Order: sequence, then structure tokens, then C-alpha cells
Amino acid sequence: MLGAVDAPRADRIAVAAADRAAALERQADAEPDAVKRSRLRQAAVAARIRAAQAAIAASKARVALTDRRLAAEGARLAERQLPAARLVAAVQALSRRPAALAIMQPGSTSDIVHARALLGTLLPVVHARTEALRQALARTRALRAEATEAATALADANARLQSGRLALARLQAEDRARGAARGGVESEQAIALGEQARDLAGMMAQSAAAADVRTSLGQLDGPLPRPGDTPPAPAFTRPPYRLPVRGRIVEGLGELSDTGVRSRGLRFAVAAGAPVIAPAAGRIVFARRFRDYGTVVIIDHGNGWSSALTGLDAVDVVVGDSVTMGQPLGRAAMAEAPRVGVELRRRGLAVDLARLIG
Repeated sequence: MLGAVDAPRADRIAVAAADRAAALERQADAEPDAVKRSRLRQAAVAARIRAAQAAIAASKARVALTDRRLAAEGARLAERQLPAARLVAAVQALSRRPAALAIMQPGSTSDIVHARALLGTLLPVVHARTEALRQALARTRALRAEATEAATALADANARLQSGRLALARLQAEDRARGAARGGVESEQAIALGEQARDLAGMMAQSAAAADVRTSLGQLDGPLPRPGDTPPAPAFTRPPYRLPVRGRIVEGLGELSDTGVRSRGLRFAVAAGAPVIAPAAGRIVFARRFRDYGTVVIIDHGNGWSSALTGLDAVDVVVGDSVTMGQPLGRAAMAEAPRVGVELRRRGLAVDLARLIG
């Protein structure tokens, strides 16, 4: 609510707020998005409330000013009324006295003449003071009319304020209801996305398991080695790794996304059609579209390591291809805001990429 302000300043605030509300209402009428339209309407109602509060402040300032002027005018009127009333009473008393009675009273005829002359002199003064009193009474009546008008304006502003508050509460309730309904849909979407993420993780685990089987089969004893031949021990060191795409990281490992799904890797905001490369050498074990992930490419790096890249569009590899680090795999989707994700796993467990990139 506005503090103690003068009426003209409060009027300016009220006009500015009303203009702002009208502009917001026009924007709301032209806004196609329901959520943005609701927010604009709420802002418009809030501006209307601000205008009503300013009008109330202006009306209160006018009522207070009128009350002070009425009190001052009343005091001046009372101050002038008393001597004027006494003078008028004296003149009226003299004018009602019969001439014969005046002659019979003690005093000379010259006293009577002087009294009559005094009456003639006083009459213009009486008329002037009476006119001043009439003007003061007219000002008082005008001030009372202003006070009534200010009180009416105050009541109207209070009514607009209450109406605006009710309208704002109604809009907020509708917005909450839409949000609750939207939250239910988003909750279902989050559950679905969580299930898809688990499916992707399961698919990676299956691919890794199949790769482990192939690795184990490859490590089975073959023909007996010739004397002096010592086959090298299988290496279980972590592979060198690099980022598969240039872009801005928008989601990190373990972060909770907007849909409530915890990230198992990194997501990048990239340019439409940005090239995507192999983060490390390996063998392609999966390369096709999968659910809402776009085209997914899974690379088996050996020794239980695997990478999954999501959000691709066209790919240049097929299952069974061997790739080297930095080899092109395909391109990001040709969308307005494409995202490319990369997940690195070691025997089914998510691994922090930051420890491998160097």
C-alpha cells in the first residue's frame, strides 16, 4: 500500500499503473501460450490493484485536506459571525424603535441625529460583512461537496481494490490447478523417462556382458604356444578418452534433470547437425534409433568399458564396425536446440568422464 503521499502524486501513480495494466491486458490477449497468457493477466490484475491503491491514497489525501480546510473555514466563519451578529442585532434594535420613543428619551435632538447618521454609516459595513459571511458559507458548502466526492471516490477505489484482489486470487487458483494437472502429466513423463533410462542402461549392460563373453572367449587357451613364446597379459587399464562433441555442458553426472531423472553421464547443448566422434577406440555394438533418445550408438571399448552416445540423427557406422578415437560417428539432430548425451560405463556402473578426459 502507498504511504502518505500528496493527491497529485498519487493520481500520477494511479494513471501510470492503469496504463501498465491496459498494456499487459493487450499483451495477454495476443499471447498464444496459455501459461504466459495467465502470467500476463496476473500481472495486469496486480497493476490494477496498484492503481486502486494509488487512487485510495489520493482520495484519502483529498479527504484529509478537505477536512482541514473545512475546520479552518468553520473557525473563520464563527469568528466573523459573532461581531456581525451583534452589529446586526443592534441595528435591528435601533431600526425597530419608534421615533416618538426616541424623542421622549433623555438627550438632545442632536443625539438622535448622530444615532441615525451612525446607522447610515454602519449599514454598508453590515452589508459587507454579511456578503463575506455568505461567501464563507458558499465555500463551506463547496468543501462539503468535495468531501462527499472524495469519500465516494475512496469507496469506489476500495471496491476496485477488493475486486482486483478477488480476480488475482481466482487467476492464481486457476494457475495452480493447471500446474497440478501439468504436474501429473510431467510426473508420468518423468516415470516414463526413468523407465527409458533404465532400459538404456540395461541395453548397455547387455552389450557389455556380450562383449565380456567375447573377451573371455578370446582369452580361452588356443594351440599350445611354442617354447619361448609368452603371450602378453590382457590389459585392464582404463582407455584414453575424449569428449565426443563440441558444445556446452547442460547436465552433469548425477544431476537431477527437470523431469526428475538423475543423469548417468553428460549432456551437451550443441549446434544443429554438429559432428559427433568416437570418444575412444572400440567396436560398435548398437547403432539405431531407440525410444526418445534419437539414434543411439554404443561402443564396446573392451575390458568391460562401454560408451553410449544419444541424440544423434544420421550415423556413419553399423554394428560390428571398429572405430578409432576421434573417428566420425554421425551428426547431432537437426533440431532447434539439439542435445547430445554421452555415458561411460565400467561393467554396468556409470563412470565420471572427468577422470578420464585429459
